[in-house]
Amino acid sequence: MDIVLIAGMWLDGSAWDQVVPALEARGHRPVALTLPGQGDGTEATYDDQVAAVVAAVDAASGPALVVGHSAACALAWVAADARPEKVARVALVGGMPSEDGETYFGFFEPVDGVVAFPGWDPFEGPDSDDMSPELKASVAARTIAVPAAVTQGTVRLGDERRYDVPVTMVCPEYSPEQAREWMAAGDIPELARATAVDVVDIDSGHWPMFTQPEALAALLDEAARTPVAGATS
Repeated sequence: MDIVLIAGMWLDGSAWDQVVPALEARGHRPVALTLPGQGDGTEATYDDQVAAVVAAVDAASGPALVVGHSAACALAWVAADARPEKVARVALVGGMPSEDGETYFGFFEPVDGVVAFPGWDPFEGPDSDDMSPELKASVAARTIAVPAAVTQGTVRLGDERRYDVPVTMVCPEYSPEQAREWMAAGDIPELARATAVDVVDIDSGHWPMFTQPEALAALLDEAARTPVAGATS
């Protein structure tokens, strides 16, 4: 199966470098996206990034697994909304889908037109406890400031067929039990309406593509092989 991989804020397609070969070894065709505005010097917008994700789905040889990490879970869900017939399943790694009308990434205010990586202080604790100082330095060195026109974009959803696209939630720094509690409490409205949501655990912090790439690939392989889920689990 084609697997479209979208890394979270400040990261481009190279974030998946250790996951890609593990997926290829399992017979898949992973496509790790580097989106407009990720180091290409363009004045990219959120809509430009959405268009790039949808184009990758359109280019897939068949219905694809679309994987979003962190903030990019919103992009993965927007792809399901734009192409419900072309997305076999959405995998959400360490994040949740946004609602229609929400700002894509409003957690940090832009400075000089961009949102730069803020360093590791905001991510102390379970998010990054599994990362060595050397790994943190390596990841920080490869981060890319995100144009404000991307972070301040408005999420648009309009096709309710997205709710029939199966979802796999991969839970890194939080537990599957917590994820189920959030859904039951209505804290993730988009998933509350989804027909099929599977919740799986991974023993990692917020960036399993760096700390647990083989385990993450195994979970994505399992998700790709079960495109039609049963009842919410």
